[in-house]
Amino acid sequence: MDPGGLLALVPFPVSERIFEGRVALVSGGGRGIGRAIALELARAGAALALVARTRAEVEEAAAAVRALGPRALPVVADLSERGAPAAVAGEAAGALGPVDLLVNNAGLDASGPLERTPAATWDRLLAVNATAPFLLVQACLPSMYARGFGRILNVASVAGLTGLKYGAAYSASKHALVGLTRSVAAECGRKGVTCNALCPSWTESRMMEEALLAIVRATGRTLEEARAAVLRHNPLGRAATPEEVARAALAVLGNAAIHGQCIQVDGGELMA
Repeated sequence: MDPGGLLALVPFPVSERIFEGRVALVSGGGRGIGRAIALELARAGAALALVARTRAEVEEAAAAVRALGPRALPVVADLSERGAPAAVAGEAAGALGPVDLLVNNAGLDASGPLERTPAATWDRLLAVNATAPFLLVQACLPSMYARGFGRILNVASVAGLTGLKYGAAYSASKHALVGLTRSVAAECGRKGVTCNALCPSWTESRMMEEALLAIVRATGRTLEEARAAVLRHNPLGRAATPEEVARAALAVLGNAAIHGQCIQVDGGELMA
């Protein structure tokens, strides 16, 4: 564990291209944390398959990767569709080579009292936040095992480590992702593959913007008041940046001795 979220706050410069010749697949790679992780991996030499639902965003992110030197493949897909994860993994392998580094970052959020949470919302959050990572891991593991090398990183949340008031579906889906991480780690370690999770708290992203606007609509608070409310238990008093989370991701992916861990990138919000 990284109780204070320090990995996200200490710069992690890449002094060498540690992933030169490797292929990385990053879901949710069109913006926010996923885009930032993709760029860090590109600086470390990896070729990138970037997956997102919005074509313009994922193509722009792929162009940013290419500007750093590596090859990049933009893939437009909705990972909530049951056949999409395997198809995406196959497209990435066909265009760039077998996937060495899998970053399951794509995620959805929803909030509201449990009794007013539609079953369809529950189903969609579980499909994107838990089932899609399971299917992507399942699709990528055989080639990782065959080559004796693989790195899997699941971007979970502090909501995967504690209950979240008015966020039962989201918290349950992230708990599932943490459980998947630990179970995969128990299986894969002696086959050259590591599996870990990052557990960020509030991060400056569109998801945070949308959450704050939802609070404004539901409570009548100003945007500034909503921000202060969600950050009141954060010792740093601020949200992380996508770049800080990405540096933590690279630190974990680049260290073969980190395995089966849920690294909190939360500014000390959950000190456990």
